[in-house]
Amino acid sequence: MNILITGAAGFIGAHTVLRLLKDGHHVTGLDNFNDYYDPQLKHDRVRWVEQQVGPFPLYRLDLSDTEALARLFAQTRPQVVINLAAQAGGRYSQENPKTYLDNNLGGFLNLLEMCRRYPVEHLIYASSSSVYGANQQMPYKVGDNANHPLSLYAASQKANELMAHSYSHLYDMPATGLRFFTVYGPWGRPDMSPILFARAISEGRPLKLFNYGMHQRDFTYIDDIVEALARLLTKPPQHDPLWNREQPDPASSMAPWRLFNIGGQRPVELKDYIATLEQLLGRKAQIEYLPLQSGDMLNACADIGALENVTGFGPQVPLAEGLGRFVDWFQSYYQPPLPPQA
Repeated sequence: MNILITGAAGFIGAHTVLRLLKDGHHVTGLDNFNDYYDPQLKHDRVRWVEQQVGPFPLYRLDLSDTEALARLFAQTRPQVVINLAAQAGGRYSQENPKTYLDNNLGGFLNLLEMCRRYPVEHLIYASSSSVYGANQQMPYKVGDNANHPLSLYAASQKANELMAHSYSHLYDMPATGLRFFTVYGPWGRPDMSPILFARAISEGRPLKLFNYGMHQRDFTYIDDIVEALARLLTKPPQHDPLWNREQPDPASSMAPWRLFNIGGQRPVELKDYIATLEQLLGRKAQIEYLPLQSGDMLNACADIGALENVTGFGPQVPLAEGLGRFVDWFQSYYQPPLPPQA
């Protein structure tokens, strides 16, 4: 298939590009290589992909650049678009709210417009478990209430779901939203807990643990995320003939639109997560316990039954195995392995 992947130099994006190229698809990448974190990591991810499968077309382009995006669509005419480009980070959205408006809303609107002008067979776009916000009725089902986001980032992801629905309804555009739950693995983002925690433990610095370490998270290994994406390529949503306007299901529609959770289904307390990292790194953590941070969800756990019904797949990689792979990469990329503490 002819596939366009946005955010192709990002964490999930690079892994997805590699997998789909290995599967024999024609993949075009797009990324703006912004400096939210060190762009060198993004360049290194691209080099890692190319070392395994060779060069692939990758455009340095921002979704807010309407004219350049239109030229790219006219040139490549993708059958499937996978949107993994977004300004991430719930806490960062309190410091720089406008970047979420520009990138996550304005950029996504431009992408929807291109998918309308140059009709695609399937738009798959990243959403987030953060949309569930203050809702603590778990495990989260895709039909559960998601109307109380706790950060502007979460609000922007929820807005994307709604924008995609309007385009699906108006233009018969098949669109699938994936609510990712705490994705981790090699080549991850340095602002996320695996690298933050591994660095603090390795360097003997205090590790900040909010909500006094009482959070639970549903960690999802990157390969499981990519497997789900690969299986969904040829499964665009259809109009649901049973959808009831009087009792509407928030997870489906009379339009060709749907939502899925993708999570590990094994919620883990952060204390246990850190203990696994300590064992793998051979060093004890110095922990600084802090109160709950504004914008943080308390706990998260995914119900992925809907995804399993469509794809026949559920996450396979347990946390200890996934963190082991992550630590191997972390130590090879950032530093040599440290000797165990005495």
